[in-house]
Amino acid sequence: MKIRSFTVIIYKEDDMYIAECPEVGTVDQGETIEQAITGLKEATRLYLGVAEKVFP
Repeated sequence: MKIRSFTVIIYKEDDMYIAECPEVGTVDQGETIEQAITGLKEATRLYLGVAEKVFP
């Protein structure tokens, strides 16, 4: 399995935390920083998995 590193930007908007991966373009949110990061990891993993199938 190839290990990749990406930048994660986290900021608070109203009562939610937003986590963004600018290299990939994925974004997720959560009530806590941990929830936002967990969702972002899953969204990024799924996005990259689909991209590898479309662009092998």
